[in-house]
Amino acid sequence: MDIKAYLSEYQRLLADPQWGGLMEQFKDRVSAAREGGGKLMLAGNGASASIASHLATDFAKQGKVRAMAFTDANLITALGNDCGYENWIAKAVEIYADAPRDILVLISSSGRSPNVVKAAQCAREMGLYVAAFTGFAKDNPLGAAADINFWVDSRSYNIVECTHMILLAGVVDLLIGTSEYSVS
Repeated sequence: MDIKAYLSEYQRLLADPQWGGLMEQFKDRVSAAREGGGKLMLAGNGASASIASHLATDFAKQGKVRAMAFTDANLITALGNDCGYENWIAKAVEIYADAPRDILVLISSSGRSPNVVKAAQCAREMGLYVAAFTGFAKDNPLGAAADINFWVDSRSYNIVECTHMILLAGVVDLLIGTSEYSVS
């Protein structure tokens, strides 16, 4: 692999002019949820679950937005066992969401994971705002089910996942108003 070509792929993706408007739009929605007593609920599978967990903490601690990630092993295994793995995130949304104040953030590189897509559909039926972070094919079911879709034009898991992380962390920084701040 050519490292220069690899890094230039990130440059190409991050230079996409769509990000500024999408990030501002999402930041405004998150600000409104924060002011209205709403919260963020974040979920995904695998590395996307790790991103959800990390950003839930950043939104809460730095962004002063109530936030939670559906990453607890007990929650996943209990709801997966009782409701089916393809339904566990939707069931968690039903249990924890305060519609219409809350926002559901779903992260999926392919945008095709059945449990994530079903959660988006459930959330929309409940009147929640849904933000999707997807990649691979632009016409994916998660993006189609969301109110806003941060689609990354790549088929590389690592590149898509890292770009999702940058975009979500950037929204936290936009909420704060700077990228340099004390975390204590």
